[in-house]
Amino acid sequence: MSNNVYAPVRYSTSLKDGLDKIQFWRIFLKHYAHPLHRWVHLWPENPPGYREKMGKFCEEVRKLSIEIMGAITESLGLGRDYLSSRMDENGTQVMAVNCYPPCPGPEKALGLPPHSDYSCITILLQNLAGLKIFDPMAHGGGSGRWVVVPQVTGVLKVHIGDHVEVLSNGLYKSVVHKVTLNEENTRISLASLHSLDMDDKMNVPCELVNDENPVRYKESSFKDFLDFLVKNDISQGDRFIDTLRIKD
Repeated sequence: MSNNVYAPVRYSTSLKDGLDKIQFWRIFLKHYAHPLHRWVHLWPENPPGYREKMGKFCEEVRKLSIEIMGAITESLGLGRDYLSSRMDENGTQVMAVNCYPPCPGPEKALGLPPHSDYSCITILLQNLAGLKIFDPMAHGGGSGRWVVVPQVTGVLKVHIGDHVEVLSNGLYKSVVHKVTLNEENTRISLASLHSLDMDDKMNVPCELVNDENPVRYKESSFKDFLDFLVKNDISQGDRFIDTLRIKD
């Protein structure tokens, strides 16, 4: 068990146990997963078969992440291979295995606070509904509303993260989401977060910059986010992406 956000394998119950002002109704295991041979020996030995089964899942979902990122960069006019070497060979993959036990007062607690992921994309598998995303365009007046993501068995959900918002110079927006709780059932989710190497900084490509569209974001890395997490409390609404936006 550890509150060290830099640890490659850690177990905890909140974002930073005992340090955050708000504690969350969650138990989680986080571990690095790419390259697999570098990290798998640090993963839990129990339950038996965890390393083998999770390792296969990580490898397959990683292949999917490269395909999705290729589609995203192609849609931006950058080509499918714009980030392929930086993500496939040297990229970062973090697995978050989340357990949200039954909560006697689900309306009074949260599994996770509103936040966006620091990844390029996050690929999520869950056994129960509980994920909500914020739709800023709802109600027309800009007030927005929270929308429940329906549960469909076996379906993988994909979130746009902060680094794709930076990469696209704001054409894509990172998804603000939170986790609600269930009074009767335990919710399990596997979240696979994909990004560049720890110190590799994402920036706005020159191809997306002109007189009408100046650079709107500072460059940043995965490690920059971890530094931010140490110094800030995201349970209070602090968002990493807000620190990257360049104000007019």
